[in-house]
Amino acid sequence: MTTLDPSTQPATGGSGAKIVGGRTGEGPGPDVMAAATLDGDKVITSDGEDIGKISDIMLDVRGGRIAYAVLSSGGFLGMGNTLYAIPWSALVLDADEKCFRLGVTAERIKNAPGFDKDHWPAMSDPQWGSSLHEYYNQRPYWLATRGAVEGRSLDL
Repeated sequence: MTTLDPSTQPATGGSGAKIVGGRTGEGPGPDVMAAATLDGDKVITSDGEDIGKISDIMLDVRGGRIAYAVLSSGGFLGMGNTLYAIPWSALVLDADEKCFRLGVTAERIKNAPGFDKDHWPAMSDPQWGSSLHEYYNQRPYWLATRGAVEGRSLDL
């Protein structure tokens, strides 16, 4: 299992997920990858609980950024699931374990504002988004410096 040390992670400025493990090799990832490859990835809380899987990646189309990952938790065969929007910047992609890690406890997720597949929140509403980011102790993604690419070297 990969141990996460936030002090060794590059700052994301509130705009992107951090990445641990799997930084070498050929092909696209883990810095650039198809969103579809992340669907179904499990999410592990800070207390080690597998709380569900990523069901959707939500894009801020105008801003050209990932806004949220949608976590599907509970239920049986997709029935009775609760969905949770998680700020993208709150997640750490563990490329070695092929999962996401979230720095909150399972209890915190269970108490998080959730929704069902037929009643999605207005994710473009700044008030809703600010409240959600505050719940996860994250800076709203739209306040991050656009175009900031941190933790990556650019040879121009």
